[in-house]
Amino acid sequence: MADITINPGTPTRSLRGRIPWVLAGIIAAICVLPHISVLIAALLGSTDTLQSLAETVLGRFTRATLVLLVLVVCFSTIIGTLTAWLVTTTDFRGRRILEIALVLPLAFPAYVLAYAYTHVLDHPGVVQSTLRAMTGWGPRDYWFPEIRSLGGAAAMLTLVLYPYVYLLARAAFAGQSATTFYAARSLGQSRLGAFWRVSLPMARPAIASGAMLVGMETIADFGTVSYFGVQTFAVGIYSSWFTFADRAAAAQLSLGLLAFALLLAILERINRGEARYAFGRKFEQMPRVTLRGMSGGLAFLACFLPAFLGCLLPVFMLSEMAIGSEQSLFSPRYLQFARNSVTLGLCAAVITVAVALLFGSLARNRKSLFATIVLYIGRLGYAVPGGVIAVGLLVPFAYFDNTLDAYMRETFDISTGLLFTGSIWLLVCAYMIRFLAAAIGAYEGGVAVINPNMDAAARVLGQNEWGLMRRVHFPLLRPSLFTALLIVFVDVMKELPATLIMRPFNFDTLAVQAHRLASDERLSGAAVPSLVIVAIGTLPVILLCRRIRNEQGKTKEGA
Repeated sequence: MADITINPGTPTRSLRGRIPWVLAGIIAAICVLPHISVLIAALLGSTDTLQSLAETVLGRFTRATLVLLVLVVCFSTIIGTLTAWLVTTTDFRGRRILEIALVLPLAFPAYVLAYAYTHVLDHPGVVQSTLRAMTGWGPRDYWFPEIRSLGGAAAMLTLVLYPYVYLLARAAFAGQSATTFYAARSLGQSRLGAFWRVSLPMARPAIASGAMLVGMETIADFGTVSYFGVQTFAVGIYSSWFTFADRAAAAQLSLGLLAFALLLAILERINRGEARYAFGRKFEQMPRVTLRGMSGGLAFLACFLPAFLGCLLPVFMLSEMAIGSEQSLFSPRYLQFARNSVTLGLCAAVITVAVALLFGSLARNRKSLFATIVLYIGRLGYAVPGGVIAVGLLVPFAYFDNTLDAYMRETFDISTGLLFTGSIWLLVCAYMIRFLAAAIGAYEGGVAVINPNMDAAARVLGQNEWGLMRRVHFPLLRPSLFTALLIVFVDVMKELPATLIMRPFNFDTLAVQAHRLASDERLSGAAVPSLVIVAIGTLPVILLCRRIRNEQGKTKEGA
């Protein structure tokens, strides 16, 4: 009788156990679909437009993208590393405030900074107008740096992307034991020499990882470079799609950008995987050196300027622009923009975090090749620009919609229309692919502190994989998952290329409205949606700052 009771239930439990794996496989296939479709569309499509671009602007696209990448990565690495070293190992007036303020520019999209600085520094802006009024010069009597240029775009991107390097470098410097530093000093090295020969090489993997993130964000940027008239690959993809209406050319340009992005991702993975450093058995917190006088003033200035130029000054400029604008945030039109943005952000955040929880749980509970591949595919999207993902999803789904509609018309005389193309859910799918890596990173950061013995105890008590995730992992991971929700939500609010290409008809967001007004040179109007995006983007940054404070308190208690 016992055998008769158990055997019928076994297939059911086996089927339930397969559902997460089947679901993970389907989602992984969707995540890899843009890469495959871009490759196929690029190889099978006509090359007429691409040949025309190669004869005219393709070389310009390549040079501008490479120069922009080098400038932004180099300056972001210098600023992030220097400020991280100063706030970690020295003590000067204002350090406690500045170590948090240095993170705040992360809440700004680069194109929002571009709007603010153009309003102030352009020819009709307040700076040049005041200069002409004070000196009596005419427009051709003086030289002023051109903000709408490749250098201006590099400056805007540097000001909002250096926090990636700063956060990782700061964590690396804080995790170094003072014993290695003392050993270098005992061997005759000065403090600067010990930093250059010991501390900096030990932090190199973290700094390189931050620099790679900066590089991937740089090549994916569309809003800043398009507004400044800098012709990069991202601008070329958008122009090919909308201006030339050539999907094949857009796919071919996307393939080139995708190859470059994947190269950066592979370099980052190799760099992180091969670096190994021995910190010794004894950990001793690095003592802070008090800086006074000119040295303290220089340290304060080095940390204050990035935060001031990347956050405080733009907020002041945008507020001044918004006050003089005729745009009303509480008008029905703007409330609809805000609802659209929040709807997309919430849907994408919930779905993305749920998929990250599924992928991460499978990889943790069962060490298999399939789970490892699925998790790697999930991380792959962060290295792919939003415009590439948009093109990679629209091409196959548009083909499916058109094929299905033609078949239904011919067979049943019924038009199905566009079921997927131009839908909100396909746009949410693009967001999920783009930002899944960030959610997986937050999950892994939280699950790393869960003792594997807790998993074993839950299994002994009869919990399957679903019960383990629901009753053990999820309650312990709530803070990390909430942080992941906020990060994805804010990233979706700031995402511009995918939204411009894939948004449904008459479904605009705050980012799209800001881009449209700025493109029409209505910068005061663009300040209103830009300020809302920045205000929402500040939420996860505040949580990140609180975590930094908590880590500092734990370090002091441990010391």
